[in-house]
Amino acid sequence: MAMTDEELFLASMGDVVPLAQDKKAELRRQQNEPTLAQLARREAAEQEQDFDPNFLSTEYVDLLDPHDLLSYKKDGVQQGVFKNLRLGKYQIDATLDLHGKPFREARKSLFNFITDCHQRSIRVLLIRHGIGLKSKPFPAILKSYCNKWLQEMPQILAFHSALSCHGGNGATYVLLKKSEEKKVENRERHAKR
Repeated sequence: MAMTDEELFLASMGDVVPLAQDKKAELRRQQNEPTLAQLARREAAEQEQDFDPNFLSTEYVDLLDPHDLLSYKKDGVQQGVFKNLRLGKYQIDATLDLHGKPFREARKSLFNFITDCHQRSIRVLLIRHGIGLKSKPFPAILKSYCNKWLQEMPQILAFHSALSCHGGNGATYVLLKKSEEKKVENRERHAKR
């Protein structure tokens, strides 16, 4: 005589013993706890946030028109020095191209580039950010943030939109402070006179 599906099931499950209540709770708890790998990733991410030296703002920015000129000068920068920067008369020692880079990557690249150039005693930079006519959801987002970020960095003395031969309103000349090493070198050189 053939057994029904229910009888087959009961026959095959006849020696199964239900788990004790405390074992069920233990299994449920283990399933909801993060694994060691997840805990390690979480800890690494928290440490990265805590020790991120990049202080450039990701907060609200006043949006600029894509064709606006960028111009900034700290107090104490001589007008003649700023004029020469504005007119592109200084030799450009390093260039950074941010065209098409995602926001976070552009922020990180700009911070690392400025920091590295200052440490290497590089004084005049060209940053190509583009004018952002096609950027979504608003035009000139990267240009607007570059304007804000450059003003936040203590290494920067002045910046101005570039001449058309260097990228026009889509690029910016940047003048950095002298590194401590260069300041000492200048003092020694002028003291010998």
